Amino acid sequence: MPELPEVETVRRTLSGLIVGKTIESVTVSLPRIIQRPDDIKRFELELTGHTIVEVGRRGKFLRIVMDQLVLVSHLRMEGRYGLYDRNDALEKHTHVIFRFTDGTELRYKDVRQFGTMHLFVPGEEFKEKPLVKLGIEPLESTFTADALRELLFKRSTKIKVALLNQEYVVGLGNIYVDEALFRAKIHPERPANTLTNQEWIVLHEAIITTLSDAVEAGGSSIKSYVNGQGEMGMFQHSLQIYGRKDEPCTNCGHPIEKSVVGGRGTHYCPICQAGPDKC
Repeated sequence: MPELPEVETVRRTLSGLIVGKTIESVTVSLPRIIQRPDDIKRFELELTGHTIVEVGRRGKFLRIVMDQLVLVSHLRMEGRYGLYDRNDALEKHTHVIFRFTDGTELRYKDVRQFGTMHLFVPGEEFKEKPLVKLGIEPLESTFTADALRELLFKRSTKIKVALLNQEYVVGLGNIYVDEALFRAKIHPERPANTLTNQEWIVLHEAIITTLSDAVEAGGSSIKSYVNGQGEMGMFQHSLQIYGRKDEPCTNCGHPIEKSVVGGRGTHYCPICQAGPDKC
């Protein structure tokens, strides 16, 4: 599933492709993608005539902001947006088409069909699902070491599980939590309430640098992720821990191990990342 760097890359790409375009018509061929409103014809008609003014992001969600509407979109496992000419052949698994007055089309493709779209009046999207309970943004100024500590320092849950919880910090998924914890030299099974003040500072910095580096590289194309222009991300070539089971640790040379934490495959170095029994 795309994490913050991948969604941010799609946001930036789409911003340069669709901002300023006016929707002429919309066609939905897979109704279950549209979560709000529950009337598909209403969804198609309400979008007609509106101009896109901004493409934003909240956590792992895209916010396509129009003059009087906001479309909140989650790509889930394999959702993709792409801009096409109206005469281009329609590819398989294309489920939603936004036709623009200039003859181009924004097409949403989704092989797994897990993606979602919600339509709101501007401002209302933050008061209802799916955005209402989302936590702090890790690449904004409000995300400080103190803010991270205040969110989690009383919780006995494992630190990896806590960081994956989108109600605390948004945008972090399996890849970047593993990478940030490795950079911070913190074992993924450490209970959050055992971290020291210095470790919160180091972890905060590791989260920011990991995400920033990944955004700069265009995200990680581990499976099928591409941006809005069909280009792969490159951060997978810089991963230090994720997906490297049995390979030597880049710090100490010990083989990287993999376990399951919170139901997720988890990579760590048993030497560089002290376990919970050593804290």
